[in-house]
Amino acid sequence: MSFKRRVVAGILLILALCGAMSSSRAEPFKIVGFGDSLMAGYGLGPGEGFTDKLQAALRAKGHDVTVANAGVSGDTTSGGLARLDWSVPDGTQLVILELGANDMLRGVSPDIARKNLDAMLGKLKQRKIPVLLAGMLAAPNLGVEYKTAFDGMFPDLAAKYGVPLYPFFLDGVVGQPGLRLNDGLHPSAKGIDRMVERILPTVEKAIAAVPGGA
Repeated sequence: MSFKRRVVAGILLILALCGAMSSSRAEPFKIVGFGDSLMAGYGLGPGEGFTDKLQAALRAKGHDVTVANAGVSGDTTSGGLARLDWSVPDGTQLVILELGANDMLRGVSPDIARKNLDAMLGKLKQRKIPVLLAGMLAAPNLGVEYKTAFDGMFPDLAAKYGVPLYPFFLDGVVGQPGLRLNDGLHPSAKGIDRMVERILPTVEKAIAAVPGGA
């Protein structure tokens, strides 16, 4: 083999090795599930929570992703706002923002919850981190005025920030005893399966909308 051919062959080998190294360094698409006990997996065993099962479902569909659990049981929108910056690390490519249920259960004014969610969405937008907003519905016994204000803040904020909205995080679980724990509030492992099944298409669309999505 001539000298020139050996040089060309060497360059091609180096390029091939660089390409292989680059592929091996490719990192999964990073999702953070940011919310309360519904996100944290209250009352569930290892691997039974929402983030674990969502990660498994996405991987089964061919998405190279990680879904980090940044849920804190009992968290309100005020608590979420206070911990947002350190709970969502740099490099996060999608946040599923799920908060508001505890505000509602404690009778916190929807105006306060709206203000906190607005601030969180603003912070994430400033950091250029895409968001999928997971909505919640107020209990009917809180009255029409409260329910209208609470339920309406999620679509309003999604429209304001141009983010996708999943209207009701507990869709398919509420009113189904076999899908809830004994407390009647939190989803069972089977309930989580239902939630993941329902939200999965919306999460896939949110991933696809991110440049370089998994």
